[in-house]
Amino acid sequence: MAVKQFLHSKDLKALALSLPGALFIIFFLFIPLATIVVYSFWRTESYTMIADWNLNNYLTILTTKTYLTFLFRSLSMSLAVSFISLIYSWPVAYYIAKYGGRYRLILTMLTAAPFFTGILLRVTAMQQILGPIGVVNMFLSNIGLKPLHLLMYSHYATGLGLIYLWIPFMVLAIYLSLLTFDFKLLDAAMINGASPLRAFWEVTLPLNWIGTCIGLALVFIPTFAATITPKFLGGVNGALYGNILAHQFGSTGTWALGSAMGVLMFTISSLFVFIVFKTVNLNRSGYTGKIAGE
Repeated sequence: MAVKQFLHSKDLKALALSLPGALFIIFFLFIPLATIVVYSFWRTESYTMIADWNLNNYLTILTTKTYLTFLFRSLSMSLAVSFISLIYSWPVAYYIAKYGGRYRLILTMLTAAPFFTGILLRVTAMQQILGPIGVVNMFLSNIGLKPLHLLMYSHYATGLGLIYLWIPFMVLAIYLSLLTFDFKLLDAAMINGASPLRAFWEVTLPLNWIGTCIGLALVFIPTFAATITPKFLGGVNGALYGNILAHQFGSTGTWALGSAMGVLMFTISSLFVFIVFKTVNLNRSGYTGKIAGE
């Protein structure tokens, strides 16, 4: 009887629905990640992995100036890109959610229009805009001004390219959060004497902070791991941590060191997500713990 009840229970249905996703995560996330962690304690000789357990790879990364330079450069780039994307995305998402009306879906799709093409094509398009003979510098030359060399093969170019690539993620995360937001709360706040800025800071932002945190995570993580954009827009002197990591699995063949660099990247990304989501106050965000309709 107990077995029959279990076979018809909600727990079994929930297990059956969640099992495919759980197996996918186990085989394509946890197992590869565990393998990388193991390799990070080994060493590489002549493109061969040797199970010599030690911390030398981590010591190399944390004590070598070159690796630390690329690490902090990528970290600062990720923070800057996340912050600029946040400042840009909030007004865009707010306008679409509040004033978009029946065109909200179309406007949201337009913000994601760059994703209709591959990342390589999008970065190449940025080259045609920012390059020495790109649209911007050609316009400046035509009006008698000097070209801006910092727009191409520099960290500025890399930053602009990364902002261009990941802003749609930030806009979408904030927009989806605003879809369930009652804008009448702002009217109530202003009736009670709050300025528009204060109403936003004390009502809109706290109630949509979860969506903002999701957007920050969706921008920070791919920026920290970026390889293609720095390579094409940053040039030789614009390499980031992801480029050096990829190099370990390519021409140098130092997989053990590359694995340690990957573990460090994953750790920093996880720490960033943890810190960001620790700022979330579920009660202040309007979360009651109850499912709608209960």
